[in-house]
Amino acid sequence: MIANIINAQREYFAAHKTLDVKTRLAYLKSLKREIRERTADIAAALKSDLGKSPSESYLSEIGMVLEDLGFHVKHLKSWTKPKRRKSPLAQFPSKSYIMPSPYGNTLIISPWNYPFLLSMQPLVGAIAAGNTVLLKPSRSSAATSAVINEILERVFPQELAACAYGTDGINDEVLANKFDYIFFTGGKDVGKKVYRAASEYLTPVTLELGGKSPAVIDRTAKIDLAAKRVVFGKFLNVGQTCVAPDYAVVHESVAERFVECLKKHIAKLYPRALENDEYGKIISERHFERVKDLICGNVVCGGNYSAATQKIEPTVIFPASLDDPAMREEIFGPILPVLTYKTDEELFEILDKNPTPLAFYLFTSKKKAERYILPRVRFGGGCVNDTVIHIASSLIPFGGVGSSGIGSYHGKKSFETFSHMKSVLKKSNAIDLPIRYTPYTKSKDKMIRFFMK
Repeated sequence: MIANIINAQREYFAAHKTLDVKTRLAYLKSLKREIRERTADIAAALKSDLGKSPSESYLSEIGMVLEDLGFHVKHLKSWTKPKRRKSPLAQFPSKSYIMPSPYGNTLIISPWNYPFLLSMQPLVGAIAAGNTVLLKPSRSSAATSAVINEILERVFPQELAACAYGTDGINDEVLANKFDYIFFTGGKDVGKKVYRAASEYLTPVTLELGGKSPAVIDRTAKIDLAAKRVVFGKFLNVGQTCVAPDYAVVHESVAERFVECLKKHIAKLYPRALENDEYGKIISERHFERVKDLICGNVVCGGNYSAATQKIEPTVIFPASLDDPAMREEIFGPILPVLTYKTDEELFEILDKNPTPLAFYLFTSKKKAERYILPRVRFGGGCVNDTVIHIASSLIPFGGVGSSGIGSYHGKKSFETFSHMKSVLKKSNAIDLPIRYTPYTKSKDKMIRFFMK
């Protein structure tokens, strides 16, 4: 079944049926209409899979996809036009330009934590760039995967975009095939597997992974506001967010006050969390057991959980230690360890324990601190004086670095990620300078050195 779809998509692309920009735009507009019409169904599926409220589903998934679709529709014609570049004097007379070209048959593997957003956003970029797409959503978010499959079936011919989901072995079945580009979002272990499979065919990849993303709060930060924004970013989707602040590192002079503000805002934003219908759940029993086992040490807020509903309260550990279980792995749940530091040297020593995070958050009132710290920390992207919201912009790219990923996307960058930028030099037939042809003479050498220096 999957092999048949892949072969059909290969033939569809080879017939150049994806090249027409007007056709691409028509499909993107149709997709946007279908998502708008199915908003309630998508929200219900996200509620079933992750316990998300309709408001959170729209804010963090559906609305972001619609916004990105609108951005692509608005700008696609200009993005696809060849871009003129200057030609070197040695190639006179000529014209140079860059021509965006689709890679071909693409594979998108998406995760369960934002199953709609992280399936549809890369798909939008791939279709806009003129590729075919085989989308492999997570089986853990089965309800959302089913709705995505229905949407794709209504909008696209299977030869252009299709959904594949099912049993454990489907990743192996899919990855055994040759693709022209692979886009993966998920954990590092599966990411390595994808990378190895891609290397068999020298297939280019984007890997959006994760890591322990820190939030640094210095002594000059607006403590109450910083705490509120950390609570928002950390407990959105009950911490199951790849760019959530995984832990906080706070200057010791303001640490006690910061923790008290954390507790205040948790109580305000997530009252009676275990009974709160708008507070989500851990995706599966296996993940629930893993996350709850990280609750230990100095728990100053939360710590309770319900196995029946797979819910865990927003939990704060303070003061946390680098030896705590929650500091040994990416948490991916509603637990926030809070560490303290005295000096910049001590701060960087803590940060270096978990290098190249996907996100980094700095809270400070001093531009000097911003200019000093940001260049000294390797990270994918982040915010100053906020958390998470950098991923909601179509105007800046999002992606990892080092162990947190390869490549980036969002907005125009999504189109570029799924495009090969062909470089073309068009030479005039009117003049053919003889200096490049043998036999070479002293006068030719002199002219070559004049043009090429």
